[in-house]
Amino acid sequence: MGRVRAVMVLPSLWCYEDAYSRSFARSVLGFLGFIFWGTAVALMLGGVSVILMFKNYRYLFQEPYLSLPGWLALVTALALLPTGVLAASISVKCSRNQQGTFMYLLLLLLCLEMSSAALARSYCVRTAAQLESAISYLVHQHNWTCSQDPGNSAVDVIQRKLHCCGVHNYTDWLKASSLCHPTCVPESCCKENHSLCTGDLGHVEQLSEEGCLKKLKDQLCFSMLYIFWSCTVLSILELLAAVSNGILMRRQPLCELHILDSYIFSQDYRY
Repeated sequence: MGRVRAVMVLPSLWCYEDAYSRSFARSVLGFLGFIFWGTAVALMLGGVSVILMFKNYRYLFQEPYLSLPGWLALVTALALLPTGVLAASISVKCSRNQQGTFMYLLLLLLCLEMSSAALARSYCVRTAAQLESAISYLVHQHNWTCSQDPGNSAVDVIQRKLHCCGVHNYTDWLKASSLCHPTCVPESCCKENHSLCTGDLGHVEQLSEEGCLKKLKDQLCFSMLYIFWSCTVLSILELLAAVSNGILMRRQPLCELHILDSYIFSQDYRY
């Protein structure tokens, strides 16, 4: 008699646990669907910032492929949008076609994100090491002048955009100057709140204190590490989504054998 009850109760417990896990998986997928949409926007902003940074400072970075992590982040963000739609749809109504497509998209996203994260980490270290020599070259090649009009050279553009002066500070201009006793630095070193500044070394307080190298390194590494950590976190969330989708795709044959839990079966087995 005890064995009969065990045979009757065990399938019911399995069905109950399966129903609970499927319900939890649906909730997780619905939540991750909205998360994917939000992270798609954040990742798109990160990709655009990397692309624009290398475009604005293309005279410092000669290799065109350095912006590749940004383009990969953009492609990943675009692929996240339909992935989020599928996740939300599967959480409401399961469809084998949708679940299979969802798995393929997750696999594609994992490949894109791992590639983007690896490139972003590698390029952050590589380009940061090349920046000092690149900026120093621009400073030494600058058409040094103390004219009233600011120059339009590459280094002037950098100094105006980043509000910096020289490689490490304004003294780098004194070493690079062709004059024996320079009395000024380029006007692009002037702070914005000093409209009458001409780069005169007699008014050092009017010049930007920080060098361009540190600011460029900080901006570069921030953009690259933003993509790196965004892709890493997204990969973890996508693995969670894949597990949840796998739970919904898994068949439960014992739950389909309703005869084991029926009153007729129990009566026949008793006799």
